[in-house]
Amino acid sequence: MATITRGTRDALVEKLAGALEEYERQHPGAVATLYRQNSASVRVRIIDGRFSRMSKPERHDLVWRFIVERMDDDAVQEVSVLLLLSPEEQRTSFMNNEFDDPVPSTL
Repeated sequence: MATITRGTRDALVEKLAGALEEYERQHPGAVATLYRQNSASVRVRIIDGRFSRMSKPERHDLVWRFIVERMDDDAVQEVSVLLLLSPEEQRTSFMNNEFDDPVPSTL
């Protein structure tokens, strides 16, 4: 189940979480988390073992396409971070550390 880790739980965040839960159902073992960073920005992270066999552009094409098919344009524009990591990359990713412990937004 996609997890909202912090921030405001507004309608857009809830709808995006629902789409990410669908991604998890279609991709067993994938773990999706998200949070609203500020009034104009939502951050999304998906950890998926299949990503270890894919280039970063392939991952982004796959997941952006998945999100765009399920969300309206306004919602898609609020996704400011789409962090797509394999479990191995999760341990060494600087952006993963920022996702877990974000610098507070000034917005």
